[in-house]
Amino acid sequence: MQMEKNSTTIATKVLLILLAVVVFAGAMAFFLPIDADAIADGAVLKQGSRGDTVKAMQTKLINWGYLTGRADGIFGAKTKAAVISFQRRNGLTADGIVGTKTAQAMGLKLSGSTSTSGGGSSSSTDLNLLARVVYGEARGEPYTGQVAVAAVVLNRVRSSSFPNTIAGVVYQSGAFDCVADGQINLAPNQSAYNAARDALNGWDPSYGCLFYYNPRTATSKWMLSRTIKLNIGNHAFC
Repeated sequence: MQMEKNSTTIATKVLLILLAVVVFAGAMAFFLPIDADAIADGAVLKQGSRGDTVKAMQTKLINWGYLTGRADGIFGAKTKAAVISFQRRNGLTADGIVGTKTAQAMGLKLSGSTSTSGGGSSSSTDLNLLARVVYGEARGEPYTGQVAVAAVVLNRVRSSSFPNTIAGVVYQSGAFDCVADGQINLAPNQSAYNAARDALNGWDPSYGCLFYYNPRTATSKWMLSRTIKLNIGNHAFC
């Protein structure tokens, strides 16, 4: 009986020691700082992260005008500020952390993340229609000019003076020549899709313009009377 009692006591002590080890390990994991290199290219990017995914994100932010300098793959204070600006512009939680929703808005793939089907059909339809507008209106233009044309469509969607959907803006009577002459039905090339996607992700080379036209072919006195903000390729944006 005494031996049995001693065995039970030893087993209890061993279990208590194992439990203490588990608790200690959990506490250490909670209090130790996260390894920045470990979370780079992971499910979340934030200040301190490093890696190719950070560099890809920085390149997008630079192209869209949110970040200046070069893409170095280091998520520093300037990158965080640029992410916050992007998030505010796109109605996301402005915390400077690139999680699933922000990554999706940027067109950025985070390893360990999964795509969601919610709204996928609508987004795909919008992307396709916007790409057809770009191809019908601006193929042959510089890539920045193609993005700017797509951005004008999106700026109109946001404006209270126009319909509040991409389809509504595109098919508004007399709005786009490509609808009138049927070029809206042509199959877009990859450049048009890329430009549409970049515009949807926040890049606006037109800086908020609602109109554009080709000065060499435009005949509308009203359009020609508008103040031109910038020129990209053959198009004047206003």
